[in-house]
Amino acid sequence: MQFLPQTAFIKVNPKIDTGERRLAERCRCGDEAAFKELYDRYAGRLMAICLRYVTDRATAEDLLHDTYLKIFGAVVRFEWRGPGSLKAWMERIAVNVALEWLRNRNRLKMNAIEDSRAPHAGEEPAAEEVERIPREVLMRMVGELPDGYRTIFNLFCIEGYSHREIAAMLGIREKSSSSQLFRARAILARRIEDYLKSH
Repeated sequence: MQFLPQTAFIKVNPKIDTGERRLAERCRCGDEAAFKELYDRYAGRLMAICLRYVTDRATAEDLLHDTYLKIFGAVVRFEWRGPGSLKAWMERIAVNVALEWLRNRNRLKMNAIEDSRAPHAGEEPAAEEVERIPREVLMRMVGELPDGYRTIFNLFCIEGYSHREIAAMLGIREKSSSSQLFRARAILARRIEDYLKSH
């Protein structure tokens, strides 16, 4: 998605965290102080991921709790694969916990939409136009998408999964994933256009 780069939603830190590997090793050894550090260091990032999928803060806090339970229970099996691998591993767990919550509550229905009801694809705003919109406004726009659209958008545009990977994760066809993304993009493009006209 050209007009919504990943950096529009994520504060990218270019610095490499060289203490990540040691922190993971301390956690594997059962160091309680390391578990607390792991929580303090990444809770904000993981909470942001949970909020992207469920939008309700109380539910997101529950998902964050469940995410850390899974992380603490599985950290002994974590394999270091270079700088950033611990964070990436934890983020995948957070995404999977959120998807499981949505699936268990039947919130991921990918219902077909009649052509007459499908959003029309207009011209997408340029990246520089989108950069004028505050991050919290963009996140609110994404959060207001229907659950299925929002989930596909997050997985494809923010997490970077392919349609094939998304189809496998959600048990849907690749075509369903791409059509849901098309509709999500059309809705967002229209909302962005409206925002830019009024600001």
